Amino acid sequence: MRSYIVGGAVRDRLLGRRGGDVDHVVVGATPEQMLAAGFRPVGRDFPVFLHPRTGEEYALARTERKVARGYRGFEFHADPSVTLEQDLARRDLTINAMALDRDSGEIVDPFGGRRDLALRVLRHVSDAFAEDPVRILRVARFAARFHDFTLAPETLALMRQLVAAGEVDALVPERVWQELSRGLMEAHPARLFEVLRDCGALAALLPEVDRLWGARPPAEHPPGRDCGAHLLRALDTAARLDAPLPVRWACVGRDLGSGTAPPEERADPVGHEMRSVQLVEAIDRRLKVPADCHELAVLAAREHAHVHASGALGADALLRLLERCDALRRPARFEQLLLACECDARARAGFEHQPYPPRERLRRVLTLARGIDTAAVAAAVTAASGARPGPAVGAAIRRARVQALAAAGY
Repeated sequence: MRSYIVGGAVRDRLLGRRGGDVDHVVVGATPEQMLAAGFRPVGRDFPVFLHPRTGEEYALARTERKVARGYRGFEFHADPSVTLEQDLARRDLTINAMALDRDSGEIVDPFGGRRDLALRVLRHVSDAFAEDPVRILRVARFAARFHDFTLAPETLALMRQLVAAGEVDALVPERVWQELSRGLMEAHPARLFEVLRDCGALAALLPEVDRLWGARPPAEHPPGRDCGAHLLRALDTAARLDAPLPVRWACVGRDLGSGTAPPEERADPVGHEMRSVQLVEAIDRRLKVPADCHELAVLAAREHAHVHASGALGADALLRLLERCDALRRPARFEQLLLACECDARARAGFEHQPYPPRERLRRVLTLARGIDTAAVAAAVTAASGARPGPAVGAAIRRARVQALAAAGY
């Protein structure tokens, strides 16, 4: 029985990066031997164990065989006869198919992973790559992480073949969202969508997003730039600003209506916003997107243009904007909306390093509106009327907020 560190931990060590989880493969062992050594079983589909002290995962070396369509259609085989090379052969990319012998310090690299690290190339290990369509998403995610790596032509060709064969149609929504959300949080999330679009997977999985390419942007954008290119710039802006996942997803859904809007609707902001909202809601239902990401994406689709134009709004209109966004009750989510709008604004060429005045202005407005002593206003209304008239209290609080904003010069 011998154990090896495998996968991303080896790759990151060779790149000089700080790694995350450390995975191990055990060669020459049976489940009974692992249990006798104190390991705890956790694998449902194949034998994986947790180390009794460190909690790190140790998987028995295994092979796999495709028996049905989709990423779940595999049979796994694990026994002491499976070699380390056989286990590594089932992995996705050569840079992830290396192992480190913990005893000798030797790097086991049967498929040229070190070479491809030096060449900065993402290359599939073998034709077994085609058996798991999730690997299309994983490659796109790794492209977003290792933005200076190129995609091997033969790997891109294989990914296109998988898409053409309809393999991505068998992916379950939860797994698609898992890989998309992880890719969005990489340093260059734009590459996630570039790779998915290049192989055809974006049109299959997110046609609402794919249609942004070729759609005309608003007049203030430079000629020759379409809505898809703007989306990519917004995503990388979000990464530079260290935006959380809900903000990055809001950047994706903010302007989906541009991909399908007829020319006459572009002059109708309300119709355009509602089209974007409907498309966001359709994607989020399909992929079972978490509530925080869904809510912010819908809010950004509906309100981003109003946030951009808020500098021209007076006190009453500013308060209506806050109310529509539920900012008085949910200031943290409103702050995320402002960040998403800033990413959108700074995605325009020449605006990358420009300040975004609406963000600071609306922060001040919200602080003033929330600063009203609502209990004191309610008490004054109650004392004047001799009762507790709910609607009257709400109206009085709103008037106090508008007056506070007007007194501050808004």
